Amino acid sequence: MLPDLSASAALGARIASLLRPGDVVALSGEVGAGKTTLARAILAALGHPGEVPSPTFAILEAYAAPPLRLPVVHADFYRLGTPAEVAELGLDEAREGAALIAEWPERAGGFDGDPGRLAIALESTGNGRAAIVRPGPLWLERGGWT
Repeated sequence: MLPDLSASAALGARIASLLRPGDVVALSGEVGAGKTTLARAILAALGHPGEVPSPTFAILEAYAAPPLRLPVVHADFYRLGTPAEVAELGLDEAREGAALIAEWPERAGGFDGDPGRLAIALESTGNGRAAIVRPGPLWLERGGWT
């Protein structure tokens, strides 16, 4: 459960502590479920000092290391019509040596076969939000995800 912003920040810090280049944090959920809030918490925990705009219109926002512990690409695939459009964005080049935080991952193909995928489905509840976490094999090896 994520009853408040501090709980989202704690989850973001936990993810950031285990995040590696090549990983995909796939954030799914309805509009307003907290995907961007969690992405901001991850980036803050990695050392981003300022504002984190939603990449809804830009689609991809890159964050360098330093100041982050590792490079990160924050993507919002909401506006994609088909997963084939991902190739036009230059995502493979942008992801080289970086971790990816992907909002609306299903619109980009889902990243299902990626062993470094950490899938998080966010749902609004009466007491805040629920985060359903499904770690890929590389995340399971790092421990703490059951």
